[in-house]
Amino acid sequence: MIERYDYLNKLIERKNNGMVKIITGIRRSGKSFLLDPIFKNYLLSTGVDENHIIKLDLEERKNRIYLDPDKLDEYIRSLIVDKKMYYIILDEIQKVEDFESVLNGFLHISNVDVYVTGSNSKFLSSDIITEFRGRGDEVRVFPLSFKEFYDAYKADKHEAWDEYVLYGGMPLILSKINDKQKSKYLIDLFELTYKKDIIERNKLTKDDVLDSIINIISSSIGSLTNPQKIYNTFISNGITVLSKNTINYYLDCLLDSFLIEKAKRYDIKGKKYINTPQKYYFADIGLRNARLNFRQIEENHIMENIIYNELLIRDFNVDVGVINLREGNLHKQLEVDFVCNQGNKRYYIQVALNIDTREKNEQESKSLNNIGDNFKKIIVVKDNIKHWINEDGILIIGIQEFLLNKNSLDF
Repeated sequence: MIERYDYLNKLIERKNNGMVKIITGIRRSGKSFLLDPIFKNYLLSTGVDENHIIKLDLEERKNRIYLDPDKLDEYIRSLIVDKKMYYIILDEIQKVEDFESVLNGFLHISNVDVYVTGSNSKFLSSDIITEFRGRGDEVRVFPLSFKEFYDAYKADKHEAWDEYVLYGGMPLILSKINDKQKSKYLIDLFELTYKKDIIERNKLTKDDVLDSIINIISSSIGSLTNPQKIYNTFISNGITVLSKNTINYYLDCLLDSFLIEKAKRYDIKGKKYINTPQKYYFADIGLRNARLNFRQIEENHIMENIIYNELLIRDFNVDVGVINLREGNLHKQLEVDFVCNQGNKRYYIQVALNIDTREKNEQESKSLNNIGDNFKKIIVVKDNIKHWINEDGILIIGIQEFLLNKNSLDF
């Protein structure tokens, strides 16, 4: 069993804090497993009676009666029969109509601690935040990080890396015994779970458009794009019946499902955001590879996607950095792969396959050297090297060391 200690600790820190704990993330990433058995076993180990842990999976057919908010409320309250603390765990709460009022009601019961899961961001950002006005506490769950995958894989870290780059970190991938099973699992998961769910939830009618947009995003991870560029791609292929608004809506549906993430561009010297274009990354690189039938395995872009996810897992806000320079009469725009912020901390990160020549070192360091502040600057390379500091004060670190050591940003 993959214990997922970091997420368990987040739940423990939030226990009995008077707020609804909202466990979000892409479907099949382990949200339900985190609550039961991982968190449930923790509660039992601390002396909580099992009949004081009330669990309902609202996706199960037998529980459909509780999609009615009145019946759900009545059922839960009927199980609270004494003054001891009760822990309520509700899977896929967004399936309940008017679930906000039900959860709000539970907040007024002094001996109740509530945990819910949800697989789309819209229910979190619009409904819960508005309704609870600061009484909802989100814990975002991601597919397995490389460290979690490596710890469970029980093999050489280089073999684990090769496997992770290809098949990603969806937890169930570890139960598949060969390449055929792994690829089929991911392809089916994409088609029969994510794509189907996105279409049904948003009542989309243009399946071919959704397919095309997914393919474009899959083929261009780490590249700048926007609805206009995607629209131009459709036009160049003779498809003229679409509008940019439709494309933007379909992109929002993909973002809402947590299948992809959008990184905004930030003008580092101008200290302002640039609205467009942006970069898109997949929540799991194995799903992206499966979508392309494992054809486009460009390790530099895959590294970038994996590092982006790792930074989110470490609770950073992550942007794509832009530096505008003037060299003589020329205006140049340099890119910093990631600008990472967390409280008063900031890190600038470049991703490169290698910097094995002076020219390559200078090329990858140029944007970092032109930032002009004293926050830490890092280049992550594919090479399995011992981390070192170059003459410009930039930390050079191999990707496996970067991912396997949670303190790697502070070497």
